[in-house]
Amino acid sequence: MTSNQVVGGSSPSGCAIKTPCGGFEPARGAFVYNRIIRGGSFMTNQELLKIAMCQSAIDANCHAEDFLQNENKIVISHINFNARKYLTLPFYCHLISYGNNIVASVDEEIANIVEKYINKYPIEHCFETPNMHMLNDELQKRGMRICFMAEYFLPDMNVLTAIDCDYDMRTLTPEDFVDLYTDEWSNALCEKRKHLDVLGVAAYDGNKLIGLAGCSADCENMWQIGIDVLPEYRREGIASALTSHLALEILERNKVPFYCAAWSNIKSVRNAIKSGFRPAWIEMTAKNIDFVSEMNR
Repeated sequence: MTSNQVVGGSSPSGCAIKTPCGGFEPARGAFVYNRIIRGGSFMTNQELLKIAMCQSAIDANCHAEDFLQNENKIVISHINFNARKYLTLPFYCHLISYGNNIVASVDEEIANIVEKYINKYPIEHCFETPNMHMLNDELQKRGMRICFMAEYFLPDMNVLTAIDCDYDMRTLTPEDFVDLYTDEWSNALCEKRKHLDVLGVAAYDGNKLIGLAGCSADCENMWQIGIDVLPEYRREGIASALTSHLALEILERNKVPFYCAAWSNIKSVRNAIKSGFRPAWIEMTAKNIDFVSEMNR
């Protein structure tokens, strides 16, 4: 195993992320059942969480242990080529919380302001209005605005199991995706980063593709799941069936499946919960005003 060093920074993540650290109690219930019937050797909840924290530390230019502290942490953001591929580094202002505290990965220009902000309000209030307006006002003075806010989910290995549906399900590989980069499947697949789309599970009504869960290899050890179901086939349990099956396929490959949804996307959050995922961490990111304006067109 090799440690990932922060490029251009002074603070390594401290994570050797090829394999998770040991010393955890094995999960029970559905996890043991899945491992027996699928023949795999899946990770525990604690191991999944540790890998996620290690990746967040790489992204933020901090230590994984920082997310476990009771005190908030300010770090200066730097480029790291092991970060999740869709992130644009360095951050100007990026807040992360696994529930214990807030780690803020920022530009030096705004470090003091962000530090005062995250230490003034409770953790959860820093990620919502009206307190969030206080930070956004300061960002706008510097040509920035709060842009992305999302909740991230990890599998709960005590409940994750293969959910069935009334349709045929098939595992797909990148060569099967060639003709699928269309609007119908834009959550499952990403046309801008086709090379990262590595695996999928699809549902068919006869020969008609009606649902697709795809995953992108966003970093070394974590693959992100996206899901699409045709409107006329929704509310039949297809999304949770595809999501749960894909999560198990990812785990079989010794990778960590993760799922992202906006707080306001109730349908997506419900699917995550039904599929066996649970909230793990949250993020909020500022981008420059031109970027935000372009997204609002």
